[in-house]
Amino acid sequence: MAKKQTFADKAKNVGKKADINVKVVKTMKSDKGSYKFQESFVKVDDISKVNTIK
Repeated sequence: MAKKQTFADKAKNVGKKADINVKVVKTMKSDKGSYKFQESFVKVDDISKVNTIK
């Protein structure tokens, strides 16, 4: 059987732009007055868009 994918095809896909993973921590104040932290990871296209995450 012949190879369906060559090394050139693999190398072409390696250079794709990768998303940046950013850890977002949100704080919530409970009824008792203590703080709870909620963590999540968000993918961002550009690092300059970090300030626009809600």
